[in-house]
Amino acid sequence: MRIAGVYVGEPSVLGYRRERPVLSAITKAPVTAPELTLTELNLDGDRQADLTVHGGVDKAVYVYPSEHYPAWAADGFEASQGGFGENVSLTGVTEDDVRIGDVWAWGDALVQVSQPRQPCFKLAMKTGRKDVTPLMIDSGRCGWYLRVLRPGTVPTSGALEVVERSDGPTITEVYLVSFANYGQLPPDKVEAALDLADRVLATPALSASYRDGVQSTVDRWRARRAG
Repeated sequence: MRIAGVYVGEPSVLGYRRERPVLSAITKAPVTAPELTLTELNLDGDRQADLTVHGGVDKAVYVYPSEHYPAWAADGFEASQGGFGENVSLTGVTEDDVRIGDVWAWGDALVQVSQPRQPCFKLAMKTGRKDVTPLMIDSGRCGWYLRVLRPGTVPTSGALEVVERSDGPTITEVYLVSFANYGQLPPDKVEAALDLADRVLATPALSASYRDGVQSTVDRWRARRAG
């Protein structure tokens, strides 16, 4: 698990929606310094435009696997490392490997995996492709967020060390639960999906906002099944 790049950015006008400017910090620049400061909320030089849906202690750092970029290129996207708004591009791990609650040492800091990314309309504006959201959901190439357990000085290259391996669900499993169309699942798969959802909901390290979204989806489906 090695750092391929670190990126930061300040909010700027990404485009216009209904003739109103859309502010976003999804466009980020590579950090050339050998290290920088990580606080509980941000890397030095990084901010979020809309704090109602972005940022906060559970989404302090966005990580994206660099292994996904060839697949995006095969889908016709002009994207390179840092192009999806990530703060850290990593090699050596994907959503199948990373679990909610995993704790990593990054320089002096300790960070913990908190939730997958949920794509929003700003990603479509950034890429110029409206199909990027369904493609990210269908492919599971979403990346994940980190909360900061201990702020510190972090390097912009080298390895991240696994300090604690969680027994929680993987990012892939959480994403499946989040976006599953329970109504289209074969009857024999529904209970398995709901069991996985219960496991996801019982994971203490999952961010509260993400848990609320999963809970709402599962509650609606269970109510529908009950008639």
